Amino acid sequence: QLSHPECYGGLVFTSPRALEAIKICLKEKSKKEAWSKSLKEMWNIKPTYVVGKATASLVEEIGLTPQGEKSGNAEKLAEYICSREKPNSSALLFPCGALKREVLPTVLREKGVPLESLTVYQTAQHPDLQESLSSYFSQQGIPASVVFFSPSGVRFCLQHIQKLSGDLINQVKFAAIGPTTAQALEAAGIAVSCTAGSPTPQELAAAIHRALQPHNC
Repeated sequence: QLSHPECYGGLVFTSPRALEAIKICLKEKSKKEAWSKSLKEMWNIKPTYVVGKATASLVEEIGLTPQGEKSGNAEKLAEYICSREKPNSSALLFPCGALKREVLPTVLREKGVPLESLTVYQTAQHPDLQESLSSYFSQQGIPASVVFFSPSGVRFCLQHIQKLSGDLINQVKFAAIGPTTAQALEAAGIAVSCTAGSPTPQELAAAIHRALQPHNC
């Protein structure tokens, strides 16, 4: 697909992992040469839509110019794309993960903006996850706060954290990087103490700081 920019109206990236997959593609010498000689230039005539600064910086690393990075989540990026794309134009290529949510494809489909999703990575549980969490709890005790960065993180980690925390889990402040992750926590029956205003380290740190302040201060 990357070799045929003429077939697409642009690119969409919603996670750094998708860019890591692209970089693996471009490691082969012949593909790397084709990318730098002509393909990169041909893609750069078209828009590259992204969510967040981390994804935007990786897009820049492969020589493309990101748009929409301040949108912050898939819903807002979908609105941004729809405001700039004409219905029934060439499809946007969307390299994504196997666990992608349907929000962005659904909104674009409703507005008549074609999107071609391509699964390029699989999200899996780290083999040492349970052991690492057990080790942390035995050495550090119950954490003051636990931060989740994705719904898959909630799915893989929460049950272990609940088991290790026991009755003291109500003392833990749970934080989420954004509304999608917050929804995953709430669906699992967890009260979310704070959600970052935008998915940046500064906003997340500020939200956690506020959540950890005693209420009478």
